[in-house]
Amino acid sequence: MQPKTLAELNDCSRQDFVAALANIFEYSPWIAEQAASQRPFAGVIPLFAAMKSAVDRATPELRLALIKAHPDLANKTQRAAGLTAESSAEQNSVGLDRLSDAEYDAFERVNNAYRAKFGFPYIVCVRRHTKDSILRDFERRLPNDGATETQVSIEEIGRIAALRLDQQVASEDRLKVHGRLSTHVLDTHSGKPAAGIAVELVELSELGSIRVVTRAITNSDGRTDQPLIGGRPVPIGRYELTFSVGRYFAERGVPLSDPPFLDSIPLRFSVSEPEGHLHVPLLVTPWSYATYRGS
Repeated sequence: MQPKTLAELNDCSRQDFVAALANIFEYSPWIAEQAASQRPFAGVIPLFAAMKSAVDRATPELRLALIKAHPDLANKTQRAAGLTAESSAEQNSVGLDRLSDAEYDAFERVNNAYRAKFGFPYIVCVRRHTKDSILRDFERRLPNDGATETQVSIEEIGRIAALRLDQQVASEDRLKVHGRLSTHVLDTHSGKPAAGIAVELVELSELGSIRVVTRAITNSDGRTDQPLIGGRPVPIGRYELTFSVGRYFAERGVPLSDPPFLDSIPLRFSVSEPEGHLHVPLLVTPWSYATYRGS
């Protein structure tokens, strides 16, 4: 979908405004209808504030209807019936369309337990999570009471809406919904950035297979041309970043053992701040390496 500009949304008819933003909040065009009367908006930030304010002012019955408009996660029946394009893309982005049998059974168990207790679907902004962290969040929230979960669900719906609005409306101001994961390799043997090192980032999983997020080659500054993850939240979860250093040193004629003492270096780390900047550098020689949590 081509993003609308803020100017287009300010100038279009009320009907077109509502149609463009109808699914920012799942199956709830009444939120866009209320925001339409507050035009013109100076930026996407005040536009989102107006939409969120409509939710905050809504009656408890209307807020509950908003919660119930959302689908269960990884529900095969609902997927077959058809999700909104936004929900389908969001669930696919975290891999909920390709679960292992063990993962599917785990999601079915927690979905059923959650609905049995609260009477509405479990809602989380999946683009901020991995499959493992969603399952952990399920378990963490199940002991809550109904009032607490209602409020948590509304907060998660707000996060989902902010990301949808960021994708669908082009504006000079930006909502703070993106994070960044980056790396930098320093060859401390020669005292310079390490160019030409192959790096691979994978997402780890407790119940399924690992998932390759990206592969890249370090540039002349020892960095990748693009962040390992950027322009979106960095999903909460566990990762492994592998650096192919053996080939790098061999190609530079550095004396090495056979086989090399260090060939591929895997670094395992976790992400807990989806909208933050996490920097995972590597300082390496043919015989040692170090890392730290940068930003």
